[in-house]
Amino acid sequence: MCYLGYFINIQYVSLFFTAMSRSIVRQSKFRHVFGQAVKADQNYDDIRVSKVTWDSSFCAVNPKFLAVIVESSGGGAFLVLPLSKVGRVDKNYPLVIGHSGPVLDIDWCPHNDNILASCSEDTTAMVWQIPDHTPSRPISEPIVVLEGHSKRVGIIKWHPTARNILLTAGSDNLIIIWNVGTGEPLMTMDDHPDLIYNISWNYNGSLFCTTCKDRRLRVCDPRKNEVVAERLCPHEGIRPMRAIFTKEGNIFTTGFTKMSQRELGLWDPTNFEEPIALLELDTSNGVLLPFYDPDTNIVYLSGKGDSSIRYFEITEEPPYVHYISTFSSKEPQRGMGFMPKRGVDVSKCEIARLYKLHERKCEPIMMTVPRKSDLFQDDLYPDTAGPEPALEPEEWMHGRDADPILVSMRDGYVPPKSRELKVAKKNVLDTRPATRRSMSAVDGSSLPVRHCFELYDGCSKNSTLQLLARYGRAHVLCS
Repeated sequence: MCYLGYFINIQYVSLFFTAMSRSIVRQSKFRHVFGQAVKADQNYDDIRVSKVTWDSSFCAVNPKFLAVIVESSGGGAFLVLPLSKVGRVDKNYPLVIGHSGPVLDIDWCPHNDNILASCSEDTTAMVWQIPDHTPSRPISEPIVVLEGHSKRVGIIKWHPTARNILLTAGSDNLIIIWNVGTGEPLMTMDDHPDLIYNISWNYNGSLFCTTCKDRRLRVCDPRKNEVVAERLCPHEGIRPMRAIFTKEGNIFTTGFTKMSQRELGLWDPTNFEEPIALLELDTSNGVLLPFYDPDTNIVYLSGKGDSSIRYFEITEEPPYVHYISTFSSKEPQRGMGFMPKRGVDVSKCEIARLYKLHERKCEPIMMTVPRKSDLFQDDLYPDTAGPEPALEPEEWMHGRDADPILVSMRDGYVPPKSRELKVAKKNVLDTRPATRRSMSAVDGSSLPVRHCFELYDGCSKNSTLQLLARYGRAHVLCS
């Protein structure tokens, strides 16, 4: 009887500790996400990554192409490669070379995999049509050139749900929103008194948040042309900050403490008084660039000069920002690209893919969740944002909002063939007033001969000959 009681007590104790361990260990299907670099023959080698001192990712990727800002003499350039073109890149591979100054940022259109936008120190932004086939010569003619800034343009972002809406921000502290379909600016915001560090649209594109050198985090409503919320010093350090909207409408920030420690924050824009979460990381110098996946609520942090990528899950339960793991390698990164969810490989349970820029190559890194089954994992792949826009530019301008149109990942994603972006610019001749031609603009061949003799009668011969030579009739008097 004594042995039976002892056995029952042992059973209760084991059940108690099992229950305790379940309550201590957080339940999440993403707890075991791990990163793995592809094999060496799957890298993109011999790429001369740009050395411009600008806190941009220098890389943009979509299910068709990889684009990297590269070193170039005589202006700015970037390289666009089909994803399948792995291995060594030929030194004579055609570049995109339209900018006259260094390229600072690039962004693929979410609604057309062949459309890429770029911005540069030459104060312009340009939109490019990238062909599916490998071009035989450098691409130098953009579809449209957007001119409205007076200083270098360092940030470029497509609207997540509206067709042809593009945002640019420059060192003139202006934010301009364009309709690429007409090549015209729709609105300009001048609410920032200093350099803008970064901009992030929210999930449906009704608002965007900005970080600025004046150490303020702002939430802006572009159609009302106003700042609807702001927070002074979300991070107390003076180093640059970054901010992104989460799917739920909160704002995730990276910055520095007074002691120059890197720090993460999660904020509710409707109540900026206290952070939802604040977490110190380390004392490294690199600005942390956040890459956010709205389908899994995982944010990946990459710092320039770091050799690691940390990733965190954002949840509704305390402590709200949960550390998952770190991918580490030997070489530091110069930049990073983040693949949209429709470009990952569902057959390998890949939930994200990052493209790490080294000094002379680009290395894909796969983030996977280990599963034994080869079947499609519904819980890992909810419907994700597809390539079709939810709104036309006019609808968005008139105040309508819509979430992205979702597509299933069950059968994988097959990119459509190239679709041409048509730009319908207004004919300026239809609205320009008729101009009177001044004499300085008159073609010399149309000056009547009698006017030549009138000039000759009222002036000395030398001065008259000079005047007539200008108008192309000197031979009349010299004949």
